Amino acid sequence: MTSIFTKIVNGEIPSYKIAETENCLAFLDVSPLVIGHTLVIPKKEIDYIFNIEDNLLSELMAFSKKVAKAVEKAVPCIRVGVAVIGLEVPHAHIHLVPLNKVGDLDFSRPKLKVSQEKLNEVQSEICKHL
Repeated sequence: MTSIFTKIVNGEIPSYKIAETENCLAFLDVSPLVIGHTLVIPKKEIDYIFNIEDNLLSELMAFSKKVAKAVEKAVPCIRVGVAVIGLEVPHAHIHLVPLNKVGDLDFSRPKLKVSQEKLNEVQSEICKHL
């Protein structure tokens, strides 16, 4: 079965796209832990991050770094945290989460409900820094 992320890659589901390359895509999490929470995925549907071939994994990490630097400039934070959990969606993904305290990276917390207007604003601000 096709993952929700593959549907985003294929344009079947809209997203708040931050950046894209031939092999990678970054977009805002619509149910974020904090404002600016961004997901980075390989476009190829691979369930587990450690099953990604080395060249693509290297590319994904370098792409994540570029996106994280833009998030850090756009969203007030001390730094951007990184998490790979891999249980919610069967498509490898990296969470880039703006951090001001350790608890900002606590996935057991309730997710934020963010308006489309705010998501558009954050998307635009992050994209300015790429």
